[in-house]
Amino acid sequence: MKKLSLTYASSCLLVIFLGFHTYIFAQKSEATGSEERTLSPYFVVLTENPDIDQMPLKSTSAEVNIAGVIADVKMRQVYINTGKKPLEALYVFPASTRAAVYAMQMQVGRRLIVAKVATKDQARERYEQAKAQGKTASLLEQERPNVFQMSVANIQPNDSIIVTMSYTELLVPEDGIYEFSYPTVVAPRYSTSIASFARANEKWIEQPYEQQGKAPSYTFDIKTRINAGIPIEEVSCSSHKTVITNEKDNSKLVKLDPAEKLGGNRDYIVRYRLAGNHTQSGLLTYEGKDENFFLLMLQPPKRVEETQIPPREFIFLIDASASMEGFPINVTKSLITNLLNGLRPTDYFNIMLFDNTHNFISPKPLAASQENIKTALNKIILRNAIGGTDLLPALRSAFNHNKQTDIAKTFVVITDGFVSLEKEAFDLIRNNLGEANLFSFGIGTSVNRYLIEGMAHMGMGEPFIATNEAEAVKAAEKFRKYIQTPLLTNVKVEFQGLQTYEVEPPTIPDVLAERPVLVFGKYKGKLQGSIKVTGKTGKGDFESVVNTALASTQNNQALRYLWARQKVKTLDDYNAVKLSWEQVEQILNIGLKYHLLTNYTSFVAIDSTINRQKQVASVNQALPLPQGVSNSAIGAQYRTNIVEVSSTNLNYNQSKSGGNTKRGSDGIRYALPDQTKLLGDSLVLSWDLVEDASYKNQIDKYEVQIYDLTEELLFKQSTPAKALIININKDKLAIHEHFIVKIIPLDKAGKPLINADNSEGISIHKLEAGQKNSLQSEVKTTFSTQKSWADKLFEVAKFFESQQLWVDAMNTYETASRTLKDRQKLKAEVLYQEFLERNNMSLK
Repeated sequence: MKKLSLTYASSCLLVIFLGFHTYIFAQKSEATGSEERTLSPYFVVLTENPDIDQMPLKSTSAEVNIAGVIADVKMRQVYINTGKKPLEALYVFPASTRAAVYAMQMQVGRRLIVAKVATKDQARERYEQAKAQGKTASLLEQERPNVFQMSVANIQPNDSIIVTMSYTELLVPEDGIYEFSYPTVVAPRYSTSIASFARANEKWIEQPYEQQGKAPSYTFDIKTRINAGIPIEEVSCSSHKTVITNEKDNSKLVKLDPAEKLGGNRDYIVRYRLAGNHTQSGLLTYEGKDENFFLLMLQPPKRVEETQIPPREFIFLIDASASMEGFPINVTKSLITNLLNGLRPTDYFNIMLFDNTHNFISPKPLAASQENIKTALNKIILRNAIGGTDLLPALRSAFNHNKQTDIAKTFVVITDGFVSLEKEAFDLIRNNLGEANLFSFGIGTSVNRYLIEGMAHMGMGEPFIATNEAEAVKAAEKFRKYIQTPLLTNVKVEFQGLQTYEVEPPTIPDVLAERPVLVFGKYKGKLQGSIKVTGKTGKGDFESVVNTALASTQNNQALRYLWARQKVKTLDDYNAVKLSWEQVEQILNIGLKYHLLTNYTSFVAIDSTINRQKQVASVNQALPLPQGVSNSAIGAQYRTNIVEVSSTNLNYNQSKSGGNTKRGSDGIRYALPDQTKLLGDSLVLSWDLVEDASYKNQIDKYEVQIYDLTEELLFKQSTPAKALIININKDKLAIHEHFIVKIIPLDKAGKPLINADNSEGISIHKLEAGQKNSLQSEVKTTFSTQKSWADKLFEVAKFFESQQLWVDAMNTYETASRTLKDRQKLKAEVLYQEFLERNNMSLK
C-alpha cells in the first residue's frame, strides 16, 4: 500500500484541489489571496459584458393551499437568459423549517421533466454529466433545513426555464391563532470557516448581495387559499399589502397586492383565527399501500396562574453585531426594555452584549430593582451595532459565568441568527445547559428560524419572532406567561388497542405555549382502540383519551411526508454536528423511500435534448438584503457574481497560497508555488526558493512530479524555468479530484539534489521486515475475501487503526472516499470523520 504524503518534506509540495469555484474580484478585501480568507457574503459588481446575463432569475411565485391544518405549497422559479452565452444559474433560497419537500419538475419549452430523487453525490454527478453534455438540467440540494440551492444548467440564449418545487407543512395554532410563514430571501451569514478548507455544505455562504435598500432584481408573487373546514373569523397579513376575498365553502383567498411585486426581501406572514376561537385538534390518519400513518393533535389545558413563584436568575445575551445595525437593534432595545420591566423584585438578571467580543454589564447577577434595570437599559441604549456575530464564545462564556448560585436560571438569546454554525450552537446548549432552560428571540424580517427554533428546542424553551416593535411587546408578554408556569409537564402517551411503531417525537417536552401536543407515527392492522395522554398541570393530574373511531381519514396523504420530515428532524436537524453512519443511513433511506429532500438526498431533472453550445458561464444569482438590514451585515467585499467561465468547467484552488514556506529536514526552506492559475485547459505553476541552498549553483533544471493522494505518479516533466504550463486534458489530470505536486531541483546530470521521498509518518515500507510481512499478510487476507470493495477498505482501515498506524488508516479512508461511489462514498466520509475524532490526540 502506498503512503499518503501528509506533510511537506524537503521538496516543494503543493496539494491542488479540483472542483472548487474561483471568483473574479472587482475589489479585493484584506484577506483576498491569503489562505486565511474566511467564507463570507459579498456585494455584487455587475460587469459590462453584454454576452452574459448576470441576473437570470426573473420571477419567483408560490401557490399555497391550506386544507384544515396542512399547507401544500408550490414554489415556482422562472429563469430567462437574455444574454448571448449559455448559462448555469445558481440560486440560494429559503423555505420553512418544517417544509417536507416531496417533488420538483422542470419545464423547458413545452417539455415537462419530473425530477427524480437520488443520493446527494449521485444527483450531483448526474447533473454535472448532463451539464457537460450540453443538456438542460436542474438540481435541488438542501444546505440547511431552511436553506436550499437550485442549480439550472445550459439555459440557452432567449430560453425560459421554469422550475417548480412542492412541499407540505403542518400549521400549529398558538393561542388560537394559525400562522403561515413563507421566507423569501436568505440573509447573509457570518462565518469563521477558512474558505479553502470549508466543507461542501458551507460554500453557499459566499453569496452575492445587492446594496442596502436596492429592490430585488426579480419579481415576487404569492396567493394563499385557506379552507379550514369551518368558518374563518379573521385573516391578516402583517408583512405585505394584500387583497383578501371570500371564496366558497367558508374559504378565504389572500392575494398579494400588485404594488408588492418587488416584496421578495422579507418573510411573508399570514395569520388567521377560526370562528369562536376554535382550534382543530384530534386524530388524523392515512392508510397507504404499504404503511398507515397517524397524527395526534391534542390541545393542552388552560394555564393556571401560580401565586407563589420562586425567584429566578435571567441571563440575557444580546446580539450587537453589525447585521443588527439600525432597525433590528432598535427592535431589540424595545424588547429588552419590556423584558426587564417585566421582572419581579425577587428576580436577578445580567446582560451580555456580544459581537466579535462579549462582555457582561456586571461581574455578578443584579437584583431586579428599578434602579438596576434603569442603569442596565442606559448602557444598552447607548450601544451601537458593530463587528461579527461570534455566538459560540458568547454562549460558552454565559454558561460558565457565576455557576455557584442555587437559583434557577433562564438564558435568553436575542439575535437575527445570521450565523452558519447552527448545529455547533445546538451541541453547546445540549452539553452545557444543565438544569437551566433557554428561550430565543429572532429579530428582523428574515431571521434564521432554524437557529432560533433549534436553540429553544435544545434549551427546552420557546422561540419568538419579532419583525417590528409591536411584535416585540407581544413577544415579551408571552415570555412572561411561559416562564411563570408550564401548561403541562411529565407528558406521557399510551396507545390502547392500537398497534403503533416509529412514533415521533420519542419523548414529549413540557408544554409552555398554548399549542397542541403533536404525536406522529405509524400503525399496523385496523384502526382501533384509543390514545391516552397524561401529565401534570398547576391544578394536579391531567388525562385525555382520544377514541380512534373519531379520527379524520379523508385527504390526509400528506401525513406520509409529514411523518418522514419529523423523523429526519429527530435524526438530523437538532442532532449532533457529527452523525454516526447508522443515523446518516437512516436519513438516506427515508429520503429515497419517501421521495423527500434531505441533507443526503437531492432532486435532479435532466432534459434529453442536447444543445449545440456547451461553453457555459456559471452565474450566482444576487440576492437583495432583507428589509431593514444594512450594508454593515456584509462589510466591504465586492466581486462579480460570475462563478466560472471555462470551456472545461474546471477550476483549481491552492490549498496553500504563495508566500508560505516549509523547512525541509535538510534545513532548506522552500516557497510553495506562488501562482496556480487555470488558463483555458492549462494549469500554470510557478515557484521559487526562499533561501539560498549550498547547491544553488548546481541546479540545472526542475522536475515537476504530480501524484494522486495514494502517491501514484500521474505526471512527470522537467523544465529549466521556475514555471510550467500543463495541459490538464492532454495529460489526463482533469479526472482527478485532487493531487500532490512536488518540485525537485536537478543537477546537470539529471540527478535530484534533494530526497523527494523524505517525508514524515509511519508507512508499511518503513517497518521492520517481520512486522511488514505480518501486516501485508493481514491486508492480503482481507482483500481475498468475497466482501465488497468498500467493506474491504473499511476493514483494512480499522485494522491499521488497531495497529496505531495512523497514516495508513488515513490513506485507506482517503482511497475509499476517492474511489467509492454514492452511498458507500458517503459512508467512507462519515467513518473517516469518526476516525479523526477518535484519534485526535494520537494524530497530533
